[in-house]
Amino acid sequence: MYHLPHHDIIGVLFIYLFIYFFMTMERILRMKEGMGETSYAKNSIIQRKAIIMKVKTLLDENLLKLMMLKKTSNGCWKIADLGFSSGPNTLIAISNIMEIIHKSSLKLNHKKLVFQIYLNDLFENDFNNIFKLLPDFYQSMQGENFGACYMNATPGSFYGRLFPNYYIDIFHSSYCVHWLSQAPIYSKKKTEPLIKGNIYITRESPPSVYDVYLEHFERDFNNFLKSRYEELALDGVMVLTFVGRENNGEITSYEVLGMVLNKMVQEGLVEEAKLDLFNIPIYHPTIEEVEQIIKAEGSFIIKTLRTFKIGWDANLQEDMNDYVVDRKMRGVFISKYHRALLESLLIAEFGENIMDELFSRFAKLIQLFIELKSPDLMNIVLFMTKNS
Repeated sequence: MYHLPHHDIIGVLFIYLFIYFFMTMERILRMKEGMGETSYAKNSIIQRKAIIMKVKTLLDENLLKLMMLKKTSNGCWKIADLGFSSGPNTLIAISNIMEIIHKSSLKLNHKKLVFQIYLNDLFENDFNNIFKLLPDFYQSMQGENFGACYMNATPGSFYGRLFPNYYIDIFHSSYCVHWLSQAPIYSKKKTEPLIKGNIYITRESPPSVYDVYLEHFERDFNNFLKSRYEELALDGVMVLTFVGRENNGEITSYEVLGMVLNKMVQEGLVEEAKLDLFNIPIYHPTIEEVEQIIKAEGSFIIKTLRTFKIGWDANLQEDMNDYVVDRKMRGVFISKYHRALLESLLIAEFGENIMDELFSRFAKLIQLFIELKSPDLMNIVLFMTKNS
């Protein structure tokens, strides 16, 4: 009987472990479902502001020009929103795109258009939540005389193939590409903590930690670009918005959340080993990193690259007119937002029974940080076409 060499056995085990962790991430990673107080639908104002106040203007400036130059159209536009999650944000983004295409078609005297919309997210996403919003959405589209609109759910990871070749006219994704396919680990020492006592890159993290995260992001982003290149129509366009960073050494809200977990370890409420081996599957790249990866991969050409900032608290004071927003309100807002994003991952690792205490403490600690400084999320927006 043939026996695998020892190093081959290790290699096979690593492959199985990789597949296991990858599939586990697909099954547990989801935004907080439903319409409750801690749901993503109720706590996604930052993304909504990005879509309405920032990205829509860039869509007006760039997408219309690209649509005017589009060579092939049979009257049916296929639009895919990748990582749409749940709640109204994705319908706002889709309606913005439809409106711009509609304006363009009127200028060109085209026949009434048909829109085929594909909503993509991971298998455990709350698809039902968005379906409940569709009747009102369809009604609003009729009022705008946009023509027929058909919605489809497309579950699966956008780090692999989702559609046939040359099928989609417009890819859109908001606040998704900075999520990794799995949590980063040391490739050779899988049981050694990457960031001991925290859950994300900290200000004290050595360059090697950034390198591990960047390696994962680069591999995932390459897979993303290769898949979209095959699926995008020859004269299609891709619009991506995601969170980046300006430089190393910036404090992040994830570092603050890690501080809270570390304190709970000291009090015996959280197991130290679990904290040491838990890393958030997120990476905020710099502009230079993004440009370098896209150029090296070669599938797409960047037509427009813009950046803008939104506060951790979504600049709540701007929306409250004369009402004074105190630091407690800001802290609670930031805590709810992070709970909507991360609760499914945290429950899988630390259990559900500590969630209320964890995010209550996080709200209080974050208040101290925003009192000293008003930190921002640096957003990157890309408009790209296929490299022919």
